[in-house]
Amino acid sequence: MRMRPTARDRRLLDESRRTRAMTGIMAIMLFLTVLAGALGLGMFAATAQLDRALAGRLTVQIIDPDAATRDREARAIVAELARLPGVRQVSEVDRARLAELLRPWLGDAGLDSDLPMPAMIDVEVRADAVAAVEAAARRIAPGARVDRHAQWLSPVRSFMTTMSWLALGLMLLIASATAAVVLLAARSGLDTHRDTIEVLHMLGSTDVQIARLFQRRIAFDTLVGGLIGAGAALGLVWFLQGQMRGLGSEMLGGVALAQRDWLILLLLPLAFALLATVAARVAVLRALARTL
Repeated sequence: MRMRPTARDRRLLDESRRTRAMTGIMAIMLFLTVLAGALGLGMFAATAQLDRALAGRLTVQIIDPDAATRDREARAIVAELARLPGVRQVSEVDRARLAELLRPWLGDAGLDSDLPMPAMIDVEVRADAVAAVEAAARRIAPGARVDRHAQWLSPVRSFMTTMSWLALGLMLLIASATAAVVLLAARSGLDTHRDTIEVLHMLGSTDVQIARLFQRRIAFDTLVGGLIGAGAALGLVWFLQGQMRGLGSEMLGGVALAQRDWLILLLLPLAFALLATVAARVAVLRALARTL
């Protein structure tokens, strides 16, 4: 199907400012759509990375006021967990590192050797070995707490998933609005060129031939405006992605788009042009069949 209007099309469908406003409207629509799509795809990617990072990650806390008992139980748990099948890595968190993490709340008091501080053991296991790790830790230290990273970060994951689906819903909403704009533009074009259409009918033109004039014009305007809006949005997304990488945050770094995601965003102008073509054809044919 030829998309670009011919010289004859332009003579029949004038190049007035009102008709060319379609290009600007579609540029805005595609700008918002690409931004929403980038947000959704980025959030889906970040959620997947978070799932991979948290899968099988545990922290064993030994809370005992007696330092000797606490250290003995920590060494025993590390040795026992290292022998379990399915345990990829196990290590005790350095006390100085814990003190640095507590400094914002306790100040220099966190460095006091007399201050009771729980022993922390990081464990990375396969999903099927989590129960065995919990049982072994509590067998050695009945008061030990086993925290699953995925459990205490589940609110963050839920929020990221909600944002992903919200972005997808926004894309569908904008697509619906685009179809509505195309319908209005097609009907407005029919009203504006009613006399011309009647002459074309008298000359033997069919409804399908007339509909092609409108759908080519609307598809071309949609594609041009879509490429402009999508290009501006992709430039903004590329800039923001570079800014997030510069922050050095692992979670924000996971929002980065893959090559597949960029390809999907690049195809959005073509998808919207196809949507506009179909919507214009349906609207014009229905209107011609009903009124002319």
